[in-house]
Amino acid sequence: MAGSARYPYRAITDHPPFLWPGGARVAVWVIPNVEHHPFDRPSVSVNDKASATPPDVLNHSWRDYGPRVGIWRLFDCLAGLGITASATLNSDVCDEYPQVVTEGTRLGWEWLGHGTDNSRRLSGLGEEDERALVETSLGRIAAATGQRPRGWLGPGLAETARTPEILHAAGVEYVCDWVADDLPFTLRVEGGEILSLPYSIELNDMELILRQRLTGPEYRQRLIDQFEQLNAEAGAQRTGRVMAIPLHPFLAGQAHRVRYLREALEHIALHKGSWLARGGEIADYYLRS
Repeated sequence: MAGSARYPYRAITDHPPFLWPGGARVAVWVIPNVEHHPFDRPSVSVNDKASATPPDVLNHSWRDYGPRVGIWRLFDCLAGLGITASATLNSDVCDEYPQVVTEGTRLGWEWLGHGTDNSRRLSGLGEEDERALVETSLGRIAAATGQRPRGWLGPGLAETARTPEILHAAGVEYVCDWVADDLPFTLRVEGGEILSLPYSIELNDMELILRQRLTGPEYRQRLIDQFEQLNAEAGAQRTGRVMAIPLHPFLAGQAHRVRYLREALEHIALHKGSWLARGGEIADYYLRS
């Protein structure tokens, strides 16, 4: 089963009216991508010339700034605003940077499965290898945090034709790879269903900061603009929306950027139309509505 066979077409204007807890219009979830990028494997780069000439010290060390420095700024930023994140977690982080997992768990972060490392994608794997990778990731996170992930984001949002079935069989309740809506929707899988929870490429700091090269103030305004539009639509239609804010510690966690993230989140958190929640909370409330 693939493509649109996974889900029927649904115009957002046809969704039955509902609002989030307390009459909130926009459920907002903040999603740090907590990742391990192996030194000898290709991954995201800030300098393509360096990545073409191994060993790629420049790009590797730039990415490694995330778990060493950037994530700690995000911990402080979000905790200072009373926001509990939903982090997508490469399971190798549990062994490579255990202090990061310990701190996120202490702060009550929800952990989503995100593969083993960020260079190994699901696409191209045979079914048995994919099942093994998914189970390795979920099991290692459960052992390290005490919570087996309910949600999943594939590294690079990559899937095979069987990924939803494999995730469903592994007990995953919601997946974030399908960025097709501002509301959750159901994916058909053999033997049942799995919920697709809104994630975002458009608001992803990888897109806005690395590819579009937005300045800090421009990044802040983009987040605010997204929230304001979703809030207005939800108010007009009496149907809530979901806003996802994906973050990468080596981008949003840079010293010259984190203040702009904080200012955008302050604006959103103080707005009466927002509900700052974790992914599992959004999924649970939606399924009960």
